[in-house]
Amino acid sequence: MKPLMILLALASLVLPGLVYPTAEAQTRIRDVVDVEGVRQNDLIGYGIVVGLNGTGDTVRNSPFTEDSLTYMLERLGVNVQGEDIKPDNVAAVLVTATLPSFARNGSTVDVSVSSIGDAESLEGGTLVLTPLKGADNEVYAVAQGSIIVSGIDVQAAGARARKGTPTQGAIPSGARVEREIPYQFNDRNSLVLALRDPDFTTAARIEDTINAAVGSPVAYMRDPGTVDIDLRSLQGSPSRVLASIENLPIEVAVPARIVIDEQSGTIVLGKDVTISRVAIAQGDISIKVTETPVVSQPNPFADGESIVLPRSRIEIGQTGTRNIATLDANVTLSQLIAGLNALGVSPQEMGDIIRTMKAAGALHADLIVR
Repeated sequence: MKPLMILLALASLVLPGLVYPTAEAQTRIRDVVDVEGVRQNDLIGYGIVVGLNGTGDTVRNSPFTEDSLTYMLERLGVNVQGEDIKPDNVAAVLVTATLPSFARNGSTVDVSVSSIGDAESLEGGTLVLTPLKGADNEVYAVAQGSIIVSGIDVQAAGARARKGTPTQGAIPSGARVEREIPYQFNDRNSLVLALRDPDFTTAARIEDTINAAVGSPVAYMRDPGTVDIDLRSLQGSPSRVLASIENLPIEVAVPARIVIDEQSGTIVLGKDVTISRVAIAQGDISIKVTETPVVSQPNPFADGESIVLPRSRIEIGQTGTRNIATLDANVTLSQLIAGLNALGVSPQEMGDIIRTMKAAGALHADLIVR
């Protein structure tokens, strides 16, 4: 049997009468929803990093590092009671990880390591066996391994250069799962799809798409953020049914929105942004301050000293095109950008114009300024 015929046969066994609508540049249901009960869990632990090249914690500022090292050595059978331990190649860290859904014993996850003392860098360090606990204070994984640091900290006699964060690193596949989270997914009689961005239109389209594909009203939109699916009338396990439903294409309703990042000067505009008829005037004010100090010298052989007298001149002028642009009603996104570019404005100036248009009521979109 050919591969295509095998796939069609499997689909007919899971959902009789299932029809996959064809669409171009459409989003799948799995890309916009989360399944209730299928979630990740955060893990955290306290550990010790060893093997640093003199960039570890200092005992004076981080006494808990010495206590942790002493406790670890005693557990390994090394008696250090009464000893004055002052290593500079050890650092105390917090280890965080995310336990994926349905993780099994023996599987590995990535971990992040962050210094909590005054260590200068974790480069070249090795994390010692660290238990990772969940919110219920139960150990679900253990982490250990060499730390990869992307930050650089170079220091010389009269200069210092730093790029990134050398006190934070990662260990790919550095934690091994030791405890599973019990969850019987296939025992469910219904599925709850939670929209990541609640929207009435998108939720209604998900309901219609699932019902049309299955051929019966098994999906019900509870609210703009939730769609319930009744599995009792469907054949196959909940896992197989979800695998077929989550790949159905839908068209997501995107709200008209403009996001302005003032720090980077980035402006993102949605496709449905429109404006009413409005006139825009854009001009720059240039302020130039010139300092020409004058030195006043005392007379020869006089009892006096040189005095510097400030002389300042301020010039205020205006630069730019000094144009007024008129934009008609219901202008599309491309026309709006073309109109603002015609004024020769920078991204920062464009952000000011967009905020002013919003205040004037001529901009029909949500404005988010970060």
